[in-house]
Amino acid sequence: MADGNQFFPAPRLILAALVAGVLAGAVAVYVSESGSGNNAPAQVAVDDSKDDVACAAKADRAKTVAAAATGQVAALLPADPPQSLKSLAFNDPGGKPMTLADHAGKTVLLNLWATWCAPCRAEMPALDALQKEMGSDAFEVVAVNVDAGDDTKPKKFLKEIGVEALGYYRDSTMALFNDLKTRGLALGLPVTMLIDGEGCLIAHMNGPAEWSSPDAKRLVETALGKSD
Repeated sequence: MADGNQFFPAPRLILAALVAGVLAGAVAVYVSESGSGNNAPAQVAVDDSKDDVACAAKADRAKTVAAAATGQVAALLPADPPQSLKSLAFNDPGGKPMTLADHAGKTVLLNLWATWCAPCRAEMPALDALQKEMGSDAFEVVAVNVDAGDDTKPKKFLKEIGVEALGYYRDSTMALFNDLKTRGLALGLPVTMLIDGEGCLIAHMNGPAEWSSPDAKRLVETALGKSD
């Protein structure tokens, strides 16, 4: 299990990420030399749906959870306002279509990554470590690969780095990323969102973080109500 900055992308990886982003031509990779860059709080319009209204009422909860994001995960922002992400669609580890609603009752750390994104690659072992230690019926790290094409490259990469605990979630169409971009939540890759058991966005981050650190574990415990 790694703590600190072991998985954090070095400056040379940041440069590689920028080059990869241009070559990929799909999305702009968002990175920061500080190691945990983020965008300004996204102002997202909440529609009149029952789910969004219910989620918007969790603004105070979102601020409480985000306040627990310190140190290695300090760039995590409270959802402003919280909104329903139940409709987010991608494929499950068996390759079948699913939505986030299928994780009802479980707090989810949703992460979008690609093999051409160097900071994404750097944080995968930490995400795997977090899932291995804290994954349960109440919490799951859902890391969704968004590479175009077939499964060959991402599966090879995960095998090479020894990922064991993460499920292989997938969206090769970029529809998931574009949905989040439209909502004002995604600037590039990686992007990570903390979502509660009712499918409500509680907090979000653009850029990499050390997800196996004690700071990240305390954040998850707070989200699960274990530190209240």
